Amino acid sequence: MKTYKDIFTNRDKAALIPFFVLGDPDYPTSLTLIKGAINAGADVLELGIPFSDPIADGPTIQKADIRALKAGMTCGRALELIREIKAYADIPIGLLMYYNLIYHYGSDRFYKDAAAAGVNSVLVADVSIDDADEIAVPAASAGLDTVFMVTPITKPERMELVASKTTGFIYAVSLLGVTGCRTKLSDTIEGLVGRLKELTSVPVCVGFGISSPEHAATVARAGADGVIIGSKIVGLIEKNLGDTEKALTEISVFLAEVKKAI
Repeated sequence: MKTYKDIFTNRDKAALIPFFVLGDPDYPTSLTLIKGAINAGADVLELGIPFSDPIADGPTIQKADIRALKAGMTCGRALELIREIKAYADIPIGLLMYYNLIYHYGSDRFYKDAAAAGVNSVLVADVSIDDADEIAVPAASAGLDTVFMVTPITKPERMELVASKTTGFIYAVSLLGVTGCRTKLSDTIEGLVGRLKELTSVPVCVGFGISSPEHAATVARAGADGVIIGSKIVGLIEKNLGDTEKALTEISVFLAEVKKAI
């Protein structure tokens, strides 16, 4: 199974990391669109298991969660979908989710089942780095990497703590606030990436608010090892509900443009 090390070692340009909510707007369409993203050049996938109260996410991804939940998506079905993705292509997969889902599934069982499905890492958006062992221990036991977030206002000592607990990649949040498309990127990205690079050799990937090839190129120039794009892609799904072919085309064209830009 391909690892993050396989993707990020000796890489001369930033990795393209699209985000999808698993099961949005339904299981078969989600699988089709994710396969399309792989064909368009995705290097890594960041996938969300839908949750009813996604506090780190803005309206676009919130609505995607609702669509997926209404279509019957659960943790179990999400892992089935991941198995189908991995059967299609050996691409590293990171999950971005909320702890309540893991707790109800059963922590040790969830991490073991996620690893068996082909997941590489799990980022739990609502668990503080102070409670990192709550997820790092069962993740390590299952052979999964850890991914934690930093923001532009994370203090240096906490950045060091994040760096010490992270084995996959650090998710650098480019701005203050929730996920969502932005017309302008924050001017804190270069400094944030630079500070993290001084602390760790673990890859640094940047997400939140990246909405265009130009944004992605700016993030890549700032030294990011990966560019994570979510709300823009999820917005294209919402825009084309009921027309899978058009959604597939628009997402594929957008990702190809981003790939070229970075």
